[in-house]
Amino acid sequence: MSKEYLIRLPWFPHVLSPNARAHWTKRAAAAKKYRAEAMLLAQAMGCRVLLADSLTVEITFYPPDNRARDTDNMLAGIKSGLDGIADSAGIDDSKWHYGI
Repeated sequence: MSKEYLIRLPWFPHVLSPNARAHWTKRAAAAKKYRAEAMLLAQAMGCRVLLADSLTVEITFYPPDNRARDTDNMLAGIKSGLDGIADSAGIDDSKWHYGI
């Protein structure tokens, strides 16, 4: 039996973009906050520790404006958010399968 969760993360903070030139302390603080927020959002959607060996994750990006963005940069920007979801699900993101 499979279960689905829809978790909508807010757009990642600019300092988490690989192209941002921010001091490491600002980047670390933003990553910590984004990870905690993602974990709380996942838990609010009912995603708690899952009894599974792996997880299939589908990611859809809805940028806040019409500027062109690279998929790899967007994935790097949400890394700490995905870590927060992994914390909630109890499944390390190295065991995730992605559909983008």
